[in-house]
Amino acid sequence: MRGRQDGGPVPFEGFEAGWVRTDGASIFVRHGGEGPPVVLLHGHPRTSATWHRVAPLLVRRGFTVVCPDLRGYGRSRGPEPTPDHAGYAKRAVAGDVVAVLRELGHDRFALAGHDRGGPVALRLALDHPGAVSRVALIDCLPLSEHLSRITAEFATRWHWFFFAQPDVPERVINADPDSWYRGDPRTMGRENHAEWRQAVRDPRVVRAMLEDYRAGLTIDRRHEEADRAAGARIRCPALVLWSERDDLEELYGDPVAIWRRWAVDVRGHGIDSGHHVAEQAPGELASALGDFFAEAG
Repeated sequence: MRGRQDGGPVPFEGFEAGWVRTDGASIFVRHGGEGPPVVLLHGHPRTSATWHRVAPLLVRRGFTVVCPDLRGYGRSRGPEPTPDHAGYAKRAVAGDVVAVLRELGHDRFALAGHDRGGPVALRLALDHPGAVSRVALIDCLPLSEHLSRITAEFATRWHWFFFAQPDVPERVINADPDSWYRGDPRTMGRENHAEWRQAVRDPRVVRAMLEDYRAGLTIDRRHEEADRAAGARIRCPALVLWSERDDLEELYGDPVAIWRRWAVDVRGHGIDSGHHVAEQAPGELASALGDFFAEAG
């Protein structure tokens, strides 16, 4: 690890932070605690700071907790975008996570992915099955499952298809990022909110986040469809969690039933929360994750 520092203003007491160079990226990561390693992957448009209430609770449960900024998000940097969006494909981002954990001395770990971090967790579990002991999938489905269930309601309520357009979303968002991305410092936590707002005001971060969605509708979808055709499935135990005050269950029905198409050992339940569950219901989320990950011991 290079450039270690104190982790910035976000209250990750006892955590170290710095950057790891991977194939095509520089990944900012926070890590702390002792015990079996657990990796927490954030969603859009958050950073690793979204876990600032959950990570200390898992450290108290006896885990080493690793929280990276996904490629291009927050303080992580990825490559220049290309027409095929491969530099921001979930396969590339999953490779970053494996490289970071190896740099920290961990070849095998438990994994949780929220929102856009969920498809990264899926890709990592499929591409690197020996590295993942257990996986938790929070407020997410495989991208191809979303896209195979497109309805008028989905298309008009979700931002995916606007983000996929070339150039236009950059101009719209960067014209007034504070109006486009809204966050409440009282709910998020003051320091988390400040880090998040600084990130979304950076045009490089906005471009990378849009590339995440462009990859999702193209190269990532093709990768998942190839997995389905080949019969690939997650082999380790999987926990599916969703926010009951968000719209995942409303749009698609039982998320556990959908994930059973992708994993051999699935359980799950809802949590009384809005979408950003790590900020809004950290105790319940940390308890569910801690119990599930502890079973591996």
